Amino acid sequence: MLRPLEAPLRHLFGPGPSNVTPRILAAGSRPIIGHMHPEMYEIMNDIKKGIQYAFQTENNMTIAMSGSGHAAMECAVFNTVEPGESVLVAINGIWGERVAEIAERSGANVHRMVKAPGGYFSIKEIEQAIEKHKPVLFFLTHGESSAGLCHPVDGIGDICRKHNCLFLVDTVASLGAAPIFMDKQNIDILYSGSQKALNAPPGTAPISFNERACHKMFNRKTKPISYLFDMTHLSNYWGCDGKPARIYHHTGPVSGFFALRESLAILAEKGLEESWKKHKEVAAYLYRGLEDLGVKLFIPDRDLRLPSVTTIAIPEGYQWRELLSYIMKHHQMEMTGGLGPSMDMVIRIGLMGYNCEKRNADMALNAFADALKNCKKTKA
Repeated sequence: MLRPLEAPLRHLFGPGPSNVTPRILAAGSRPIIGHMHPEMYEIMNDIKKGIQYAFQTENNMTIAMSGSGHAAMECAVFNTVEPGESVLVAINGIWGERVAEIAERSGANVHRMVKAPGGYFSIKEIEQAIEKHKPVLFFLTHGESSAGLCHPVDGIGDICRKHNCLFLVDTVASLGAAPIFMDKQNIDILYSGSQKALNAPPGTAPISFNERACHKMFNRKTKPISYLFDMTHLSNYWGCDGKPARIYHHTGPVSGFFALRESLAILAEKGLEESWKKHKEVAAYLYRGLEDLGVKLFIPDRDLRLPSVTTIAIPEGYQWRELLSYIMKHHQMEMTGGLGPSMDMVIRIGLMGYNCEKRNADMALNAFADALKNCKKTKA
């Protein structure tokens, strides 16, 4: 402890966090101001506009949580679900599992649609489950980073409206990397995280609620189980409730908001369509390189692959932990194994935002080829 902090310089080519641009690092290092200063409110207003652009929404109830993507996940469930209500969760990786547990802790009656990691839910399957369980909330992960799947969203919001059910979508791993249109796709609640394609440090999480979601959460019979995540208070803190004064609720992460504001500004300057295009192109370049190495991509359907996080089936005969340890030791590069249901099934390579460049794909491919060459295969 009796020396200045040092941190290693690494290539963060896993599922997140990603490397942060110098401009965002500089924004986060600016002098602290008070969390309720007028200048801070201006920055929060900028963040709100940036999230609205990234989400493609005009929702007034748009904020950033003081916490990681899990904070937004809990906020969404805690505010819209009351004890005893039915919730339907699509599980094809770890994030559906997490939402199901959070909803159960809220006292909800949780119903699970479960498929193997990377599995796809058809419109027909979703509507049949909604008709059967009559949920107040249906959850789907758009970018399932544990499996490398980008799930189609079109048409699901229409089904949810038909059956008076809120549609909640997780875009933590996909925002900025794959197209999402909150308003056009009739998504009622959308959330993301700061540390993936947005390239801000971990610790803030964009979230937005439309009018249908607001009507549900502001006409509750019971208070949300979390005070910190109570949107009655958070909507005031973010100036979304129409009241003339903002009242103290909690101390927001000032430096984190600086960084998030700058990351959203960079995305707006670049343009969403350009960002989506670049992630798709670099991902395709990585796919070709991996196939040239003789490894198998985990998601067979190219159109269902998550552009920001590519999953590889663990090469036959290799220990995935040994491969990743070798890459970290000899290349100062992070790649990761599976998570939750995909553990021991995949290796994950993330090239998102600032890291989404063909030169980084080449670095990742060279490191992986080196590991395959120098790590011993186990005997069959």
